Amino acid sequence: MTEALLALVPTYGLWLIGASVMLSCLALPLPSTILVMAAGGFAAAGDLVYWQLVLVAFGSFVIGDQAVYRVARQGGPALVTRIGRRARGASALASAERLVERFGVVAVFLSRTVLSPIGPWVGFLAGALRLSWTRFSVASTLGAICWSLAYSTLGYAFADRIATIAPLIGSSTGLVIAGSVAAGLAMWLARSWRSSRASGSATVRERTSV
Repeated sequence: MTEALLALVPTYGLWLIGASVMLSCLALPLPSTILVMAAGGFAAAGDLVYWQLVLVAFGSFVIGDQAVYRVARQGGPALVTRIGRRARGASALASAERLVERFGVVAVFLSRTVLSPIGPWVGFLAGALRLSWTRFSVASTLGAICWSLAYSTLGYAFADRIATIAPLIGSSTGLVIAGSVAAGLAMWLARSWRSSRASGSATVRERTSV
C-alpha cells in the first residue's frame, strides 16, 4: 500500500498528504510519515511548495488530533476499549496507558514526536480520561509543529536518499527525530504540569484545613 500511495503523491500532492495525516491520527494504518518525507523530496525538486507542505501537514495533524479527542471524550473509556480490541490496537493502547500514567499531559507531546506510533492511542486516552482540553491542545500543537517540520525537512534535505532513510522510521533510531527541540519542550511541559499539580494540591489542602 505504501508504494501505491507514494506513486499518487505527484498527482494528488497536498490533498493526499492532508488526508493521510488526518486519518492516521484516527489510528488508521496509513504511512503518513513516509508520505510527508516523500513530499519533502518533491518540494526539493520544485514539484511542491515546502512551506505549503509544512502548513498542510501541521494543520491536518491538529485537526485529526482534535477529532480524536472529541470523539473519545464523548465515547469515554468504553469506546477506547472497544477500538483497542484489535491485536495491533491492544498493544499500542497498553503502551499509551503506561505513557499517560507516567507523564500525564506530557505524554501527548512525546507521542507526537519521539513516540509517534502510539500518538493516536494517547489522543484517545486523553479524551476518554477527560484530560484538560487546553493542555491537550497545547501539547498536541507543539508536537504537531515538531513532527511536521522534522519529517518534511528530512525529506527535503535528503531527497535523493529517502529510500534509504524510510526503513529507519519504524525503528527506535528513526523515532528520535525531534532532537533537542522535542526534549526542551517536553521538559517545559513537564515542569508546567508538575507546577499545576502542586498548585492544585495546595488549594485542596487549604480548603480542607478551613
